[in-house]
Amino acid sequence: MTPEELRADIPVCQEGIYLNTGASGPATQRVVDAVSEFVAYHETEAPIGEGAYPAAFGAFDDARETVAEFLGAESEEIALTESTADGISRVAASIDWEAGDTVARTDLEHSAGVLPWWNLQEQGVGVRIVPTEAGCLDMDAIEEAVAEAELFCLSSITWNYGTQLPISEIVDLAHDHDCMVLVDAVQSFGQKPIDVTEWGAEFVVGAGHKWLLGPWGAGMLYVDGDVAEELRPAQVSYRSVEAPDAAEPALGPGATRFEVGTTSPATYVGLEQAIETIESVGFDTIQTRIEGLSDRLKQGLGDRLLSPAGYESGLVTFEADDPEASVERLADQDIYVRTLPYPEAVRASTHVFNTEADVDALLDAL
Repeated sequence: MTPEELRADIPVCQEGIYLNTGASGPATQRVVDAVSEFVAYHETEAPIGEGAYPAAFGAFDDARETVAEFLGAESEEIALTESTADGISRVAASIDWEAGDTVARTDLEHSAGVLPWWNLQEQGVGVRIVPTEAGCLDMDAIEEAVAEAELFCLSSITWNYGTQLPISEIVDLAHDHDCMVLVDAVQSFGQKPIDVTEWGAEFVVGAGHKWLLGPWGAGMLYVDGDVAEELRPAQVSYRSVEAPDAAEPALGPGATRFEVGTTSPATYVGLEQAIETIESVGFDTIQTRIEGLSDRLKQGLGDRLLSPAGYESGLVTFEADDPEASVERLADQDIYVRTLPYPEAVRASTHVFNTEADVDALLDAL
């Protein structure tokens, strides 16, 4: 599939210039069709056919296999969640924390990577925040933090500056100090190829509704197979165990123990279609296109640019005198970007379906 064919299949692109994928990617029509067709089948045919539960569970299993292959993992290392925040929260609640334990995180994390650790402070768990400079981490500061922490939480691509962090290097450093690592990769899924085995982190979380151009409600949690056996989820039900009706239930193998019960299978059918679509475009094409468009935008922004001048991702953050008013004014011209709370700025996202004309329209409007 070419970028032009992908763009033609995105209804939002027919209505305006969409440069906000980092917040919520616009779904393709084929994703919308996959979701709606499965809902129709599951609710009207499956109940008196194969059965609603077998149909749903088959969809879950297929999605888990697709996600595992997409991330370079084994199927039992994947749990289907509802979102990035959901995945992080499930991990936070599954570790046997003791008073005096410490979680380290960067000051660049989205609230999804902040609030679960804040909540643990009620249990006596300390939270150490690693300071950064314009979205960049100092490795000495990281080493100092992980030396005293049980877990380090960070993003593969920061949501506020679009910086790409050296995950493998950071994981190696953390492991030298017996510190586990959780990676929020939601800004990477669909933007860059990922092999979780190369990263080496114990946990990787993400969702399909951003750069994968998938539906809301389909999240993914990778848990290293060896680590999973030591974790006990806070919420457990019939999808968390091997045999729900057993007199003495046993937690499911690997990450599957993090799944709980009935949820909509349609979103995961949509996620599979989204992954298939992104892979049909190809990451070589995706990254080349994003790099070219983000470079064009950065050059046009000049001194207003807050993101790195060189290419790291399709997230481009820039200064505006009144960010909220600027975003509203742009929306009035059918150009869609977003504000950021920190830094107080505006952020645009360039994806493979965007064009040079989209970027030029934004620059002209600014």
